[in-house]
Amino acid sequence: MKRLAIAILVAAACGTSAFAQNAGQIASVQAGKSCAKCNLFQADLSYSDLSRKTYAGARLRQSEMSLATADGTNFARTDLSIANLYGVRATGANFANANLERAILVGGYFSSSNFAGANLANANLSGAELAGARGLTQAQLNKACGDAETTLPRGLTVPTCQ
Repeated sequence: MKRLAIAILVAAACGTSAFAQNAGQIASVQAGKSCAKCNLFQADLSYSDLSRKTYAGARLRQSEMSLATADGTNFARTDLSIANLYGVRATGANFANANLERAILVGGYFSSSNFAGANLANANLSGAELAGARGLTQAQLNKACGDAETTLPRGLTVPTCQ
């Protein structure tokens, strides 16, 4: 019984660190640095200028990025699930194979951004400017939602948010 309790404690300690924020990495990004494959879980990057940086493969799950600028930023393979990207400007950003499940992209501007292979399941695209986005497919958009103000590439539609 004692061995089982120790094993559970060790497993819990190891598992917790894998999900916790990395304050040093978050501070580095807030200071304007790139941070590929970093753990930026729940980072507050609202109003930040993230332009021309790379966060490829990073964990930005549940991050707050409202009104940030991310022109030309590399978010390829990044976990942005449940992130708030309200009003973000991400012209020419790379979201290829990024996880944007349940993310809020309301009012964001994504002209010339690449969404090839991105997971948009349950993402809210209301009012987002995606007309010039690349790599978007109808299959991706069928899993997301938007509104009458959402602009998309010609021939694509998005279900209305409930």
